[in-house]
Amino acid sequence: MTAIKNRWCWRKDLSECRGVAQRDREGFLMTLEWFENFRLRREMPAGRAAARLFWREEVLREGVDREKWQLEQWEAALQWYLEWLAACAEAGADHRSLPERVRAAVRSAGSRLGLARRTKLCYSGWAARYARFAGDQRAAMEVETATRFLTSVVEDEDCAYSTQKQALNALAFFFKKVCGVEDPVFGVKLRKTAAKVPVVLSKEETRRLFAKMEAREARYALAARLQYGAGLRLMELVRLRIKDVDLQRGTLTVRAGKGDKDRMTVLPKSLREAVARQIEAARAVWLEDREAGLAGVWMPNALARKLRRAAEGFEWFWLFPAMKTAVDPATVGSEGAPEGIIRRHHLHDSVYNRAIKRAAAAAGIEKGVTSHALRHSFATHLLEGGTDLRRIQELLGHEDITTTEIYLHVAVGVSGLGVTSPLDESGECGAGSGESGSNQGCALI
Repeated sequence: MTAIKNRWCWRKDLSECRGVAQRDREGFLMTLEWFENFRLRREMPAGRAAARLFWREEVLREGVDREKWQLEQWEAALQWYLEWLAACAEAGADHRSLPERVRAAVRSAGSRLGLARRTKLCYSGWAARYARFAGDQRAAMEVETATRFLTSVVEDEDCAYSTQKQALNALAFFFKKVCGVEDPVFGVKLRKTAAKVPVVLSKEETRRLFAKMEAREARYALAARLQYGAGLRLMELVRLRIKDVDLQRGTLTVRAGKGDKDRMTVLPKSLREAVARQIEAARAVWLEDREAGLAGVWMPNALARKLRRAAEGFEWFWLFPAMKTAVDPATVGSEGAPEGIIRRHHLHDSVYNRAIKRAAAAAGIEKGVTSHALRHSFATHLLEGGTDLRRIQELLGHEDITTTEIYLHVAVGVSGLGVTSPLDESGECGAGSGESGSNQGCALI
């Protein structure tokens, strides 16, 4: 990280600004914190384009009434912020906070080294948290500070072991690729945590869930059935493209799954007609976008450069396209499109996941059901049906079979977990042992 002495902080300048009345500062601070969280979540640079999108999507949100004084105060706060940004640019000052600068540096390094987008988001998020913990740039570049941060994550936050490793890997990447420390040694010992038993639905519960999806969340019903029927991860499902579906062979191709690996999985026979109809529905949306002159769908950077027109082709279109178009945050501030390119994205993962939760609650399923429970149920039901564990590993895309073996703990056999309870055997306390079971009960109770 290069040292730039001329840095400005809008919070500090707002607190000292004579042009803002004391009674308005608290409202300005609340508004601008709201805006900053919005643009950072959308990965948008500070500027008028981000302010316009914030105003459109947050302030003028559909179904939310705003008072006139609120709109006036929020508009004044954003106007002050934009003028402050212009003053920063004129003075050649860096307006970004330390967490934002660290986040940007990690993402830049990740892009340079070809990391997957989710990995870049994960690493940059941890790095930004670390920067807030460090407080200043000098402390953030010291390995001792990172050791204290990781120690707090391990000892104070009660995180899963995988989360601890995530934090460790993120900071190792930050020190190696951003700070230039060749071999950072963090004096922290990660704490092993017990493996969690996955949430699995019974076959009867999956039927109830799908029935509620058809009745209440019909738009997402096919996606839910396909996720269960093919054992897909959430992002693998929503990122399916037309070319990844082979109706004739009955297969789905998962592109750049976890670990950036491709694999093939099964397309259920019972869903082939419905998927064919979904392809035609997607074609209608694609034709509308082409007639409207909309930009093509998002494509991986290397392919976007190599196949410049492919993004407009139907084979690259989403199987589950979003209902509305939106600004691609990665293009905001780009040359020729400072306010970002509007394009059609796929079905949003959080929207779909919320639909699953609503349907599960309506079906009376008293479990912590998320979309990932459908993938767990796929694997468990295959195992119960006699499918070989190695084959399930291939379908799920697990690198190590020990990951797949967790389903051995939840797969049921003849009864319960594949064993017969001593209470079910004939004996003194057996429920079916004549008068002793039906009238007298068990003396041990």
